Amino acid sequence: MPPRSSAPSEEQLITRAQQGDADAFGDLYERHLDAIYRYVFYRVGDVSEAEDLAETVFLKAWEALNNYRLRDVPFSAWLYRIAHNVVVDRYRMRKDIVPLDSQLAVSDDADGPEERFDSHENIAALTRALAQLSADYQHVLTLRFVSGLSHAETARVLGRSEEAVRVLQHRALNALRERLKQEGHIQWLATSPAS
Repeated sequence: MPPRSSAPSEEQLITRAQQGDADAFGDLYERHLDAIYRYVFYRVGDVSEAEDLAETVFLKAWEALNNYRLRDVPFSAWLYRIAHNVVVDRYRMRKDIVPLDSQLAVSDDADGPEERFDSHENIAALTRALAQLSADYQHVLTLRFVSGLSHAETARVLGRSEEAVRVLQHRALNALRERLKQEGHIQWLATSPAS
């Protein structure tokens, strides 16, 4: 009986892609596209722009792949760094900010119109408050709570220690809580999320 063929590891795919194997890079793309798209979307708030920027992230990753070293940072952290830089470049080139709340559709068939309105208002308040925070605060909150990265993963993306990420997250949540309090929406962050 021939041995079962298992999916190649990420390390194997990276090595093959660095040798010019476009199919291996395509597999890496498939593995990471959803997470990178989600991260970019929550930073720019526009579906089509997030799609374009996510594609830009992978194009830049392909072009710089030979500079990536496995021992330095995980591949996903490297991609998040590229994504962050792409988003920052986007804001440098275009100073307009698209409100995220106008792009989010809250729909749950079980909810009535009042619940949907309340949910939409809460999301709108949260995104307005988030948009008023510094770029560092937005970045750490997006990585931790939208992308779902651990403190360790977030530290690798940001190039900081885990303790520095915890402190930054704490300060960002306090700043977000204060913004929400000013808008009368403090129930969103009554307590800090557990680590």
